[in-house]
Amino acid sequence: MKIALTTLLTVLLFNLAGAQGRFDTVDIKTTHVAGSVYMLEGAGGNIGVSAGADGVLIIDSQFGPLTPKIEAAIAKLGKGKPRFLLNTHWHGDHTGGNENFGKYATIIAHENVRTRLAAKSAKVVKAGLPVITFQQGVTVHFNGDTIKMVKLPPGHTDGDCIIFFKQANVIHMGDHFFAGRFPYIDLGSGGSVRGYLTNVENTFANLPVTSKPGVKIIPGHGTLGKKDDLEKFRDVIRASVDFVERAIRKGQSKEDIKAAAFWGQYKDWGTGFINTGRWVDIVYNELSQQK
Repeated sequence: MKIALTTLLTVLLFNLAGAQGRFDTVDIKTTHVAGSVYMLEGAGGNIGVSAGADGVLIIDSQFGPLTPKIEAAIAKLGKGKPRFLLNTHWHGDHTGGNENFGKYATIIAHENVRTRLAAKSAKVVKAGLPVITFQQGVTVHFNGDTIKMVKLPPGHTDGDCIIFFKQANVIHMGDHFFAGRFPYIDLGSGGSVRGYLTNVENTFANLPVTSKPGVKIIPGHGTLGKKDDLEKFRDVIRASVDFVERAIRKGQSKEDIKAAAFWGQYKDWGTGFINTGRWVDIVYNELSQQK
């Protein structure tokens, strides 16, 4: 089942990336977050942007066919083309535009991101691969801000990082935050349900930016959030994981768990790519192996 879910996501992402017509109606929405930081929403993972005196830095690149629209949105900020592209992880809805931006921007990511993208050699050419990789983290000093990429233990995948802007008081969570919806955890790419929850919980304990009032949080998917939104996300993930774990200990089947009245309180959380049934699949597939 792990393989099936991973295959489902991979096929979806790369099929979308190759189907230009499916992006014709996508508009890129630009939101000023704080200081020099902006968020771009389109299709796929949200893009973070730092635009200022030093130029432009972006976080993630969405799907390749959207690059011209993304470039047009960035151009409106008046600071030129991106000089740096930081990847939060390897999935195609976050790296599909790497090949295009990599022609003029330096791509930085965890080493596992390069490894996994390189393994998709039929889909990703050299220009789309990170040229600077790291094991634990890296700091970029840009536009008067201290931008830290922090490697996380296996959670969404085995190569995720979150990125925070110290002066602007902004965090880009990548896919460790799906605002108001159940997340996808790629068990086939080294992801871990327990690791994911721990990573989200540790965001508050380990990142000094979260202790400052008014922190803004860019999710991998969904609308711009605040600390309260990430805390709610943490609480829902924790409650649902705990529920599935208790049900497994009682000997309940996966179908019994899916049919439980418990999920009614989270009806809206199952309206994204990962509906409630798929979320139960992910959690059950990991925890049932650990009982």
